[in-house]
Amino acid sequence: MKEWRFALSRKWLGYFAVAVVFAIVCAFLAHWQWQRRAENLALLDRLNANYSAQPVALTSILPELSSYSDADEYRPVKVTGTYLVDKTFLARDRSYNGFPGFEVLVPLQTASGDVFIVDRGWVPTGNRQDAPDSIPAPPSGTVTVVARLAPAEPTVPGRTDIPGTNQLAVIKPGDIASRIQLPTYTAAFGQLRSESPKAADLPKLAQKPQVDYGLNLSYAIQWILFALAAFAFFGYVIRQEYDAIHSDEEDQRWLEEARAYRRSRRGPDDAEIEDDLLDEVGYEGSEPGTRIGR
Repeated sequence: MKEWRFALSRKWLGYFAVAVVFAIVCAFLAHWQWQRRAENLALLDRLNANYSAQPVALTSILPELSSYSDADEYRPVKVTGTYLVDKTFLARDRSYNGFPGFEVLVPLQTASGDVFIVDRGWVPTGNRQDAPDSIPAPPSGTVTVVARLAPAEPTVPGRTDIPGTNQLAVIKPGDIASRIQLPTYTAAFGQLRSESPKAADLPKLAQKPQVDYGLNLSYAIQWILFALAAFAFFGYVIRQEYDAIHSDEEDQRWLEEARAYRRSRRGPDDAEIEDDLLDEVGYEGSEPGTRIGR
């Protein structure tokens, strides 16, 4: 073990500490990615359960105009009322299969006077203007709508409504309520699933969202591999140092053996011969200041 004592030097302990800190950071990042994966899996389970659920009355899910729970996202609700077509709004900068367009938002007023905002679907941007060429008309009169709940969208910095038009930056029922001046469900809106009676034509209905959780797993594994790689690299470097140290010792030992071998091949030098002769005649060293005796 003495051969590895250099590993306890301040330099190598510092290198080891760096590897440990790096591995700890990687472990935290791996754990965070794993948690994100668990959250996405829970979201996927909720999405699948709510998406296939049977419709329930809107008021049973949203008893108040400000009511909403994330647990009810995409849950189908049924509501009956009359579309306020003259108060239609367009949510701009929306894409469908990669094409730009708008979401068509039409307030649905119930018998109680309350308004529920219905996203009837997507229409493409016009050929010559930043607005749809046409918007499919909703059914007139009393309509029973089945829609999937969606939360009010948050404000996006840098994106604003276009003044003097019905084009909105985000789908925020509270903002629509302030413009139509009617009691409105402000925390959520509905993505149209069906209408009765049916309209002659419909915008493109919202597609089922996709929850991607595969990358979180691969990132978690990646961070774990990075942590292991840090220790593997430290082990490689310290082994290289060990080999370098012992290579120098082997070189020194080889040089000493080579010198001894050369001496044995060429025979003793003059000093060694003189020492041997003195030994044969019985010479003994004397104290300083005395004569050499025979």
